[in-house]
Amino acid sequence: MKHGQWAALIAAFLGWMFDGFEIGLFPLIAQPALKDMLPGAPEAVIGNWIGVMTAAFLVGAATGGVVFGWLGDRLGRVRAMALSILTYALFSGACGLVTAPWQLFLFRFLASLGMGGEWSLGVSLVMEIWPNKSRGWLAGAIGAAANVGFVCVAILSLTLAQVLGAIESGLLSLGLETETVARLTSNSGWRLLAMSGALPALLTFVIRIFVPESERWLEEHQKGNTKQWSTKDLLAVVGGAACALGLVSLWALDDWFKNPDLSSHDPAQFSLPMWMRIGGTLLGLAGAYYGYTYPIRRYLQRSLASSTGASIGEWTSSRVLGRMILGAVLGGVALLGTWASLQNAAPWAGKLEEARVLQAEGGTAGARQAAQTAAAKARSYTQIASGIAAILFTMLAALAGDWLGRRVSYFLLCLTALGSALWFFQGNSAFDRQFLLLVFLAGGFTASFYGWLPLYLPELFPTRVRAFGQGFAFNFGRIIAAIGALQFSYLMKNVFDGSYPQACTVLSFIYVVGMVAIWFAPETKGKPLPD
Repeated sequence: MKHGQWAALIAAFLGWMFDGFEIGLFPLIAQPALKDMLPGAPEAVIGNWIGVMTAAFLVGAATGGVVFGWLGDRLGRVRAMALSILTYALFSGACGLVTAPWQLFLFRFLASLGMGGEWSLGVSLVMEIWPNKSRGWLAGAIGAAANVGFVCVAILSLTLAQVLGAIESGLLSLGLETETVARLTSNSGWRLLAMSGALPALLTFVIRIFVPESERWLEEHQKGNTKQWSTKDLLAVVGGAACALGLVSLWALDDWFKNPDLSSHDPAQFSLPMWMRIGGTLLGLAGAYYGYTYPIRRYLQRSLASSTGASIGEWTSSRVLGRMILGAVLGGVALLGTWASLQNAAPWAGKLEEARVLQAEGGTAGARQAAQTAAAKARSYTQIASGIAAILFTMLAALAGDWLGRRVSYFLLCLTALGSALWFFQGNSAFDRQFLLLVFLAGGFTASFYGWLPLYLPELFPTRVRAFGQGFAFNFGRIIAAIGALQFSYLMKNVFDGSYPQACTVLSFIYVVGMVAIWFAPETKGKPLPD
């Protein structure tokens, strides 16, 4: 069994590492890609597209978490995990082939389905195969994995910037057309960086050959407890995703009706009243919740009505759904804090450095090229500093959950994340050593939740619904984060006149919600995983 335990852990670690690699790609390629495809577009248009794509990614990840969680409970953890990795790898690589923003939007959305699914499947598999006493350091290792990938993609971006000329010469020597090579290497070589996202597809073969299935899941399968999952129930998930995307459109597409390609920005063209946005947001959340939870509600109804349902014991439908909502709130706080504030650290660094170089060297073509290069380096160094801190802090957060208890540790994570985020956004005005030091601290504290969540969420659900339950809990939080990401775009355009620190500071106060919500959660320290 030792061999199987380590094989599962390595597969989950690599899967989540590459997941972090894919997530880290977008902050690095978004601005170069959009400037390449929308030459001359104002900054507001670029920012609007980034906000829309970020929100759609989060909705896609939420949908993927539910769909692949369903597959994990129905077909097994290993098969579903391999499919999720294959999905996000192929569509991430395809982003390097796009020619229009809507294509980047589509492939990013499809890739996010797999990214959302991999997390819950890898966590379920590892926690079910390894003994209970190992959960603390296992959660830390899984949480750190994504940040290893986050750092790797930043290092790759820096390396690419240094050798881009040699790559261009090499491609030309292979006989590729000059126009094709120019497209691949333009704007910091963002297409080559995006194509590297297809590499994790090779991992799926390793998983299918070497990784054993969870014995806990096999026992449930042999009892017939997996048969109550019905494929037709997934149609409701499609409806839930449609509601979530409709919610996104309320905040993202002010001038969509008169400007469907988002190639210009004029708030006077079309603007929804605030009451309509807030009401539509609440309706969208309700529709998304109903659609995403429909498969598990139907499963529980069938399970309780069947002869095998007696083994569900104290796990009533209301108890399972209550824990899913609680988990979504706790995960949503962490995700919103990341996606609506600290995820903007790299673009902010690039903007500061680009402005500095242009001011120092003037507006010549050479100066603009130098500014773009400096901005790319600033984004990469920011991501590296934040990612290295995240690796360390996620491991410490999981261990703190074991030492201090789940509730006290989560409260302290919220407190330190809020303090470090405010210090970072209010304490910097230039990209320098202080900027990197403070982003190290803020990046570490705000990412620490991703070591705590793999420890706690599996403890909330029994084996037969664990992948679906924690897949929903973690990923529905992404819809909450999507709303926050769109608030960032709205605040930037309509309130703070493009000021990153002011918009991010406001959204960082989401951690106060987490400080309150955690005291309504059960304490699970020292308890075995529920059967």
